[in-house]
Amino acid sequence: MKLLIVFSLMVVLIVFQEKMFCFYISIPASSGYYQDGDFVIGGFFSLRVTDREDRIEFGFNDAMNMPDEVYLDLTKHYQHILAMIFAIEKINKDPNILFNMSLGLYLFNVDFIVMKATESSMVLFSGERPPIPNYSCRPEKTNKLVAVIGGYSIAITAEISQVLSLYNVPQISYAPFDQSLASRVQLQTPYQFPVHTTALYQGIIQLLLYFTWVWVGLVVPDDSRGELFIMEFIEEMINHRLCVAFAIRSPQFPFENQGKWEIFCEKIPLTRVIIAVGDTYDTIWIFYIITLYIPYGKIWITNSDWFTTLPSQLNFIYKYFSGGLLVLHKMDEILGFKDFLRNVQPRKYPHNIFIQDMWSILFECPYFYRQKVRVLSQCEPNGSLSTQPLHVWDMNTSPSSYKVHAAVYVIAQALREELSVRVEGDSFDKVLLWAPVPWKLHPFLQNGQFVRSSSEENIVNKEGSATKLDIFNYQSLMSGTKAHVKVGEFVFKSHSVQHLSLNEELISWGEQHNQTPSSVCSQSCPLGLRKTPVEGKPFCCFDCVPCPDGEISNETDMDQCIKCPEDQYPNKQRNQCLPKITAFLSHEDNLGAILVSVAISFAAISAMILGLFIHYRDTPIVRANNRNLSYVLLISLILCFFCSLMFIGEPRRVTCVLRQMAFGVVFSIALSAILAKTFIVVVAFKAIKPGSILKMWMATRISNAIVCCGSIIQVCICAVWLGTYPPFPDVDMQSEFGQIILLCNEGSTLAFYCVLGYLGFLASLSLFIAFLVRRLPDSFNEAKTITLSMLIFCSVWISFLPTYLSSKAKAMVAVEIFSILVSSASLLLFIFLPKCYVILLKSGGHSRKKFFK
Repeated sequence: MKLLIVFSLMVVLIVFQEKMFCFYISIPASSGYYQDGDFVIGGFFSLRVTDREDRIEFGFNDAMNMPDEVYLDLTKHYQHILAMIFAIEKINKDPNILFNMSLGLYLFNVDFIVMKATESSMVLFSGERPPIPNYSCRPEKTNKLVAVIGGYSIAITAEISQVLSLYNVPQISYAPFDQSLASRVQLQTPYQFPVHTTALYQGIIQLLLYFTWVWVGLVVPDDSRGELFIMEFIEEMINHRLCVAFAIRSPQFPFENQGKWEIFCEKIPLTRVIIAVGDTYDTIWIFYIITLYIPYGKIWITNSDWFTTLPSQLNFIYKYFSGGLLVLHKMDEILGFKDFLRNVQPRKYPHNIFIQDMWSILFECPYFYRQKVRVLSQCEPNGSLSTQPLHVWDMNTSPSSYKVHAAVYVIAQALREELSVRVEGDSFDKVLLWAPVPWKLHPFLQNGQFVRSSSEENIVNKEGSATKLDIFNYQSLMSGTKAHVKVGEFVFKSHSVQHLSLNEELISWGEQHNQTPSSVCSQSCPLGLRKTPVEGKPFCCFDCVPCPDGEISNETDMDQCIKCPEDQYPNKQRNQCLPKITAFLSHEDNLGAILVSVAISFAAISAMILGLFIHYRDTPIVRANNRNLSYVLLISLILCFFCSLMFIGEPRRVTCVLRQMAFGVVFSIALSAILAKTFIVVVAFKAIKPGSILKMWMATRISNAIVCCGSIIQVCICAVWLGTYPPFPDVDMQSEFGQIILLCNEGSTLAFYCVLGYLGFLASLSLFIAFLVRRLPDSFNEAKTITLSMLIFCSVWISFLPTYLSSKAKAMVAVEIFSILVSSASLLLFIFLPKCYVILLKSGGHSRKKFFK
């Protein structure tokens, strides 16, 4: 009996000592807010930005009493708490959800301090602050805990999970989705709201393509999310021919690394469009740097509403972000939540320290502290959150608030399903149901649409379903207030099935831009120019160079110029191909008309000389120079002048074939006649010697034989030419710019030069023989005139070859016609002009009078 009494006293003393110790350590008032219920849900929120992180060590004695230096009050984050309160009140009003049992809450503000999150997590299980690890000072608070919602950032979420996983308490994070969270938590991974990152990437990419912003900067958190975004998003940009001007990792606030400031200030002027990802805390440092160093006019594209969560005292910074675009996953409005916000009053929640703090900040109410709890005084009794401007409060449901509200209902549904398992029939023991077992909720939570690992299989968007994103434009309204204006929507189903719709009339680009701003590394290359890469720079940076000859660029920013078809040519601007004009040496051309006139004139002169020779056929000079050969030579010269006319005009098959053949045959007849004349001169002067046996060679048949043989050989050459590869009409599209030259292709080049070579042989032979007998005495000696004429003839055709080969198009034809006319005229003038002079001026007067008469 004595032992029983002693044991009882010891138990009483121990319990009393523990109660006294809990009372002692609970003297500092808790910074959390507790609302009782049959089941309690914990909540961790980040409402301020403070500087206590660098002054906290793992120990709670003095650190908890040190005042926080508040940098920023994030007033819009209080909506997260109100969303949780609103969801719990709705659930408690419905007796069918939790079998007429209620939900309570235990709220904490952990700011953005990791150690404060650890401390608050331990307070959640201990019941008082400072906490006693692994001990409960307030069982009525701690034994009802079923799940926890939080935190706002990945770092806070991971730190809270380190404590919650020890007790196997479910945790639902409303932080941005992070695939690496599973590797950062050692035991139990928190549940996350999944995000279809591919749809987000494609939505931003399509925005860049729509506005042709090809040169953009990236600002990402300095953690695994930022690394993943850079790796995946830059790859998508490269696939769509977009370039990254810079990629900066933002340090956490507060920061002391001035080098990152300098890098940011150096990089930010490189582009006009900047993509910034991350939450409010990730990007707070940008606000400070922008206000000091960065000019207006930048267009910010974000995936969260961090630049609208700024506190009221930083309203001036909104002008830096006016015109920005916000890409958010489409979320439905919470039914009745706006009405709830309109009716929120501090007097309705007198013990909720967070609502009291929020009201004092938003309405600038005087307050005082009572036992370290803020007590408001002289506040507007009928104040409403709906009267606050956008930069202070947003009545629209933020994505984070939507997640918190959804998380409460998911926990309630899981709790209901777990309770239903314990209900037997229509009657149940409420005492039995009051004993919560948090770890039993995991199977029911896992059946929900949550992600606990980085596997792509767990993404909520199932194959075949569409993901919708809303696109907002941050702008100043006419009334001077700030607002989010929905300007478009992006629907993503797959890489091949996606659609962007924008209403540009609703978009405002801020005070600095009257129209859609451009963001390029190099200005677009206009028509007629093409891009050429700049060494050491991305492909979006380039120089513009003119297109080469014969090529055009009919679009801006072309990598390669387009070659015009052969029947077209580029205009002077080199941006359009024009049809070429067909051209040939025609009778209407000045050159063609002159050549025709010269040819006809010389042909007429030749005909007149022929008539003169026929009329004076019995005079000694005509008879002495072999009048038959003179007739043949004059007729062939007439034909030579006329055959040059065949080279003028539009080339046709008949003219192409006949003109070279006629030229070769007629000239061979003329040169054969001159050669016969030369032989006759030699024979004539050699045959006058006594006893000469050359008299027989004076016969006319020999001269005719020379002419016939010389001509027949040329005819044979031309026949072979016609039988193998004859001339044909052709076009030359390259020689003259903008013209298609119609010409005759000679067919066999060898045959053409054989014709010219044979004519050269006849001319050279005649020149050689005439040169040998040039000094023979006689008044009627033709050797001198033949020598001079053949010398000019050979000179013309020797110079013809290089000139002909170096000429193109119409010039080639003109060169050949000129050579024909000059060589024929030399024969006519130097052989027959002296004879005409003798006939007309030196012969008897009776003969001259008769001729002129």
